[in-house]
Amino acid sequence: MHDIYGINAAIGVLSAIVDNVPLTAGAMGMYPVMTEAMVQASAEPSYMHHFLQDGAFWELLAYAAGTGGSILIIGSAAGVAAMGLEKIDFIWYMKKISWLALIGYFGGIFIYWLQEIIFFHG
Repeated sequence: MHDIYGINAAIGVLSAIVDNVPLTAGAMGMYPVMTEAMVQASAEPSYMHHFLQDGAFWELLAYAAGTGGSILIIGSAAGVAAMGLEKIDFIWYMKKISWLALIGYFGGIFIYWLQEIIFFHG
C-alpha cells in the first residue's frame, strides 16, 4: 500500500485497541528510516522521501499512534486510569465520546494532508 495516510490512519485506529508502543515499534521495523542517498537510489524516490528521518511518514505515525488511542477509552493508559478513578463506563464513553475522538482524529489527519499539499506540493 503506497499511501502513508492510509497506513498511518490504520495504525492509529488499531492503537485504540492495542497499545501504541508496540504498534510504533512494529512500524519502525516494517518501514525503513531513509537517508537522502537511499531515497535517490530507490526505484520510487517520490514515495520513499516520506521515510526520511523526520519525514512525513514518521511525523504522521507519531500523531496517529499517539492520538488514535483516544477513540476507545481502553486505547490509552490514561483512559484506563480514568475509567478506574472516575468510574467511567466503557459503553458511556463509546456513545458520548468515541465519535468525537474519531472526528478529531481523522480531522487531524486531513489537516496534516492539507498542509503537505499546500506547503510542500503547491
